[in-house]
Amino acid sequence: MKSKSNFPHLSELRIVLLGSRLSGKCSAGNAILGRDEFDLGRAAQCVKRRKEVAGRQVTVVDTPGHCESTPELVKQEIVLSVSQCPPGPHTLLLVIRGDDSFTEEHREAEHLELLSETVWSHTIVLFTYGGCLGNTAIQQHIESEGKALQWLVEKCGSKYHVLNNVNEGDGSEVTELLEKIEEMVAGNSGDVFPDQIKQSAPIR
Repeated sequence: MKSKSNFPHLSELRIVLLGSRLSGKCSAGNAILGRDEFDLGRAAQCVKRRKEVAGRQVTVVDTPGHCESTPELVKQEIVLSVSQCPPGPHTLLLVIRGDDSFTEEHREAEHLELLSETVWSHTIVLFTYGGCLGNTAIQQHIESEGKALQWLVEKCGSKYHVLNNVNEGDGSEVTELLEKIEEMVAGNSGDVFPDQIKQSAPIR
């Protein structure tokens, strides 16, 4: 998914971060907001922060890492995270470390099956610690990781972005990410993700 700067800037962006505790969610949230807003320790509940970024009011909600909570509590926190962004988040960023192997177990742990089928059109895979990829292109990394990651990226409509948590650079990675979110919102006709929970069998 390539950034298209000709999409109009939105005055407000609402973002929910999903992923494991060690995925780099907090660092990603801090990078997006341009300051330390999220504690890198073990968060046991949703944390919401808001700041103006590049002329936009950006709201970021961080969810608990999978390792800290039972599946039922994770479900409750995901529902809560969505409800904290009325009328709904523009995007859910599914945060995955770029230097970690992504297995079928990891895919199942993302808990996206708890949300409605419409979640995929609002989800972007955010690869953190992009500097650890070295000279490996992200497309090559996705292909080499196997079916679990390929399935996930395909379900998200091949929407993904790479963020270097260690060296934030000039902020261009964050700017490009926000532009990708705006491109996605335009593709969704401006719709936000609804506060709906899938009650039937998990998505496969």
